[in-house]
Amino acid sequence: MKQTGDAGRDAEGSTRPARRRLFVALLAAAFLFRLGYGLCGQFQDADTKQVYLLGLKFYATGAWPYFGPDVVWGEMQIPGALQALLVGLPLYALPLAEAPYVLLGLVSFASLCLFAWYCQRRLPSLPRWFVWGWLLTSPWTLNLSTVIYNPSYMLAGGILFFVGALEVFPVTRRRLLPPRLANASMGFALFWSMQLHLSWVVLAPYALAALALQFREGARRGLAALAWFAAGAAPAAALLVPTYLKYGPGAGATAGSVRFNPENLSALWGILTRTLSFASFEVPRFMGAHTEARLDVIREQPWLAPFALFLVAVGVAQVAALLASWFVRRHTQSDWRAVKYLALFNVVLLYASFLFSIKPPQSNHLYVTLPLPVLYAFYCWDRLLARRRWRGLAAAVLACGVVFHAGLAAYNFSHVSLYVDRRAVQAAIDERNYHILGGRRPGSRY
Repeated sequence: MKQTGDAGRDAEGSTRPARRRLFVALLAAAFLFRLGYGLCGQFQDADTKQVYLLGLKFYATGAWPYFGPDVVWGEMQIPGALQALLVGLPLYALPLAEAPYVLLGLVSFASLCLFAWYCQRRLPSLPRWFVWGWLLTSPWTLNLSTVIYNPSYMLAGGILFFVGALEVFPVTRRRLLPPRLANASMGFALFWSMQLHLSWVVLAPYALAALALQFREGARRGLAALAWFAAGAAPAAALLVPTYLKYGPGAGATAGSVRFNPENLSALWGILTRTLSFASFEVPRFMGAHTEARLDVIREQPWLAPFALFLVAVGVAQVAALLASWFVRRHTQSDWRAVKYLALFNVVLLYASFLFSIKPPQSNHLYVTLPLPVLYAFYCWDRLLARRRWRGLAAAVLACGVVFHAGLAAYNFSHVSLYVDRRAVQAAIDERNYHILGGRRPGSRY
């Protein structure tokens, strides 16, 4: 019996390194797939080019970028240097048109790996391959975090922030991160997001609640939390200081984006379905802006049609299942009630926020909160994936998703990607003349 036990342990020990090597190889393949998909992604859109031009202008002129993305066509501009640095600094290391995509790919990939690890620790019974596979290849984490567009960079901020917040809120705390690290990650993520998109304001109530709850646990705990929050915020906040010193507290005129908007009173259902779509297979949106554009994809690559139809059906079913699952009372996880009410609170908070926004809610405006509906969805799928037939369906969905996105990337490559006119981008880099690619919008402060 002893020999048999020793042999079993030896066999298990010998398979562990092999599994680890396979896991690393799959992660490397996933990174390359995401990078390639991003390089084939949207570049011809005006917003995408303007974000790229921010970094290109910094690289070409060396002038400090006091402002980041435009909010309303040059009338408002987000203060801070972060966006221009994220696009421009990679060009100093590698003066190729693809360089900013590599940095974005690394940032989004690393944040998704962190979130996959965190979700797996919270839900150890959920298949590991599903958690990692979904987060690295689902439509919203693949399409909007791999292209040069300011909301793409919000994914990393959202993940860092909410992983920290979940470890601070008493009802969701699992002690997977030390309190100091959780608070520091929230501080860094808040000031990271602040320089990329105005949706950062949604994070502020969570941050205030997290700090207040820690003060309720004791003044010493609260002060330590505040200190670590400030320490984490300092590196990103430092990029804001030059802008406010030069232009004052009203820099960027972004305060003008806040006013009561009665048109958004009817937006609650749209916000709910949009947040749930982050955790579902939303396909049509990424095939084109309208029906005719989506049909063009199918006409050119008809073999994609069955994959698209299957995934559209899956996406609709997922949203319906997520809505229905909210009313489930019993769950194997003791914090199910806290997670589902946090997901609901997030929808209500977003709705209240957009009552005071000049813009109607769009999915990219909500993107920073993606970790909450995705975590909620994982809790929902945890019950289903305990059964073999559901695991088989989940594997089929992930595989079809990869095939579909590979085909979509092939279409985008010759229609909307960087490679439609890469020569102009590379010439602008080589000659350090961003005007070769285009000009910044009239009225832009940088």
